[in-house]
Amino acid sequence: MIRKIISKLSIHSILIIISLLSVFPFVWLMSTSFKGINEDIFSYPPQIIPMDFTFTNYVDVWQRVNFMGYFWNSIIVAGLTVALNLILSSLAAYPLARMNFKGKKIVFFSILATIMIPFQAIMLPVYIITLKLHLMDSVNNVAGYLGLVMPFAVSAFGIFLMRQAFLKIPKEVEEAAIIDGCNVFQMFLKVVIPMVKPTLAVLAVFTFIGSWGEFLWPSIMLTKDSMYTLPVGINNLQGMFSANWRFIAAGSIISTVPIIIFFLAMQKYFISGENDGAVKG
Repeated sequence: MIRKIISKLSIHSILIIISLLSVFPFVWLMSTSFKGINEDIFSYPPQIIPMDFTFTNYVDVWQRVNFMGYFWNSIIVAGLTVALNLILSSLAAYPLARMNFKGKKIVFFSILATIMIPFQAIMLPVYIITLKLHLMDSVNNVAGYLGLVMPFAVSAFGIFLMRQAFLKIPKEVEEAAIIDGCNVFQMFLKVVIPMVKPTLAVLAVFTFIGSWGEFLWPSIMLTKDSMYTLPVGINNLQGMFSANWRFIAAGSIISTVPIIIFFLAMQKYFISGENDGAVKG
C-alpha cells in the first residue's frame, strides 16, 4: 500500500514539475507585458509579479502599429483554412470510409504517408506553383489570402480523423436514410455530418491553432504590410521595437486570445471527438 502511494506521489510530482516548466514561459511573457517602463525586465532575481503594474503596453502596441489589420488578416486566413479543411477533409474521408473502389487502401495509405513529409521539404515547389497562379498579395488582397490558404486547405490528418469518425457510424443509419428517399449527398449532409460534429470540432480546433500560429509561409508570401498576419506582424514589431520587450510581450499575449476563445467555444465537443480518432479501421 505504501509503495503504491509513493509511486503515485512520484508520478504526480513529475507531472506537476513538467506542467510548471511548460507554463512558466507563458507566465513570464504575461508578467513582462504588464511591467511598467521603470521596471527592469532583465533584473536579477527575476520578478514574476510586476512592481509597476500597467496596461499601457497593450494600449501602445495597439496604437503604434496596424495591429487591428494584422488581427483581421489572421481571422480571415484562419477562418478560410478551417472552413476548407472541414469541407474537403469530410468529402475526401467519406468515400474512404464507406465506398468500395479499386485501389482504396493504396489511396488511403498514400494520403497517410504525406504526414511524414514536412512542409519545408515541399515549400519551394508549392511557392513556384503559387507564383505561377498569381496568388500573391502583390496582385490583389483576395489573391494574397488564397495564396496563404490553399496549401493548407486540406490535410492528411483531417482526412484520417474524419474517416475514423465515419467508420463509427452504423451502416443501418445510412441505409434507413436511403430507404426514406435521401440521395447520397442528402444522406451525407443531413444524416452523417450531424453525427460527427464532435470530430469536426476537434479538427476545427487543431486547424485553427495551426493556421493562426503559422509564420514561415506567410513571411515568404506576404510583401505588403497591410496583408501581414499576426505572427508576421509581431515579428515586424520585434524589429521596430527591439529594445522594448514589453510591447513584444503584449503583442504576443493579444495574439493568443483568439486561440483560447476558440478552444473554449469548442471544448464541450473536444474530448468526445478526440476519442473518435482512436477507433481502429
